[in-house]
Parts: sequence; structure tokens; C-alpha cells
Amino acid sequence: MKTAAEYSKHAEECRVLAKQVPEGEQRNQLLEMAKTWDTLSAERERLVRNRSELDSAEESSKARMSSIRQS
Repeated sequence: MKTAAEYSKHAEECRVLAKQVPEGEQRNQLLEMAKTWDTLSAERERLVRNRSELDSAEESSKARMSSIRQS
């Protein structure tokens, strides 16, 4: 599962892309996607706050992925 920070990064990427396209449907869709990523980030933060074991599980998962990438 992604971290809140990863969700926030996706939101920011959508906002950056939205600034690069003219006003219209594409920009609106990117801004809507950014809102969705922001909501997911907030929900993930709340979930981790309420279930602290998820925070340590995320760290273990990140460490495993990092070691796999280095192989």
C-alpha cells in the first residue's frame, strides 16, 4: 500500500501537469485527480494514525522493495 507522502506526490504531479495544459476538460480532469490523490493521502494519514502497526508495516515494505531494486 502506498504512503500518504506518495499520494501527495501524485497530487502535486497532477497540479503541475494541469498548469501546463490550456483551460478546459483536460485541466479540469487533472485538478480533479489531484483532489482525489489529496483525499487518499488524508485518509491514509488518518488510517495510520488510528492503526500505528500500519506505519511500521509500511517501513518494512519499503525496506523490502529497496533491497529488491538494489539486487
